[in-house]
Amino acid sequence: MTFDNIDKKLLEYLQADSKQTNKELSNKLNLSVTAVYERIKKLEKEGFIDKYVALVNKDLVEKSFVAFCHIKLIQHSQNFVMEFEKEVKDLSEVLECYHISGDYDYLLKILVKDIAAFREFLVKKLTSISHIGSTHSMFVINEVKHTTTISF
Repeated sequence: MTFDNIDKKLLEYLQADSKQTNKELSNKLNLSVTAVYERIKKLEKEGFIDKYVALVNKDLVEKSFVAFCHIKLIQHSQNFVMEFEKEVKDLSEVLECYHISGDYDYLLKILVKDIAAFREFLVKKLTSISHIGSTHSMFVINEVKHTTTISF
């Protein structure tokens, strides 16, 4: 598949607002509505567009306490890694989980209502996952930048 500058621009527009109509996009890109439609379908089919989502205002749904938590497993066996990853995927408070290099094995981004809710999550849910050796948590004081846009 050819991935050209028009495709890049189209993805930029869709990342900014995926509810734009094909007509609006065609005007911005100076293409026909059909050409825009075909390009979007091609980008979806080839996996460039993974899915469409609504970004929810975390303050309005009372989930504005953001914490990052480093996790160290007690052992790095394949079984421990796979079991931890399976269990952490079921925790709704965990928005993101990365297997990382360095002193810790995983980095989690956690979203809850407040510090009390974080403590409850930590005590009742996170530490109940087997094979965790230690945790180290940090709390967001101020969100300086948050974007979902990938630039080209």
